[in-house]
Amino acid sequence: MLSNNSRLKSVLESLIFVSDEPVPLDKLCAILEESNRDDIRKALSELQEDYGNPERGIFLAEVARGWQFRTREENSDFVRRLVKTKASRFSQSALETLAIVAYRQPITRAEIEYYRGVDSGGVLKTLLEKKLVKILGKKDIPGRPLIYGTTREFLEIFSLRDLKSLPSLREIEELALEESFEQQEELPLGGNDASESETQADRQEKGNQEPERVGE
Repeated sequence: MLSNNSRLKSVLESLIFVSDEPVPLDKLCAILEESNRDDIRKALSELQEDYGNPERGIFLAEVARGWQFRTREENSDFVRRLVKTKASRFSQSALETLAIVAYRQPITRAEIEYYRGVDSGGVLKTLLEKKLVKILGKKDIPGRPLIYGTTREFLEIFSLRDLKSLPSLREIEELALEESFEQQEELPLGGNDASESETQADRQEKGNQEPERVGE
């Protein structure tokens, strides 16, 4: 066993730092066989607190079922100057398809196209090439179509610990509703009384109109 908690934290810090992908807890436990799982969990939690100060340039995150040091989002422009990478951008069709796969997986191409209402073969191919979606196998129905699901890279890119960390559909709807309200222009208050009366009259007249009947 490592001599003390500070030493354990130091070793964990080094292991996570040199890894180019999130390091799972199981892998850390296998490497640090001198320490028990609970002590490693505690040390990781303390490391998270140590790097929790927003003034620091990096923080320790639990993403894609592993642990990884990540840079602060507000520093991304400067980081890209060093590593010369472009920010990940997704088309609307790619985001729609990725969301359907994430929430409905395992799912077939036909089912994806049913929800989207358009052919999704090209988008699926792109997502497969970017390793955001993978083939999980074949569905046990006539024709045995391929079924798709998200990957570990998907969790890493979107900073998700696991699929349970996905926001609920209700949370997404609420967020979309808040954004729509924020985008609306503020209406002037205390307008012309005559105009307000006319508006109310118009509403009443519309409410009294009988709806048009289809087929007549």
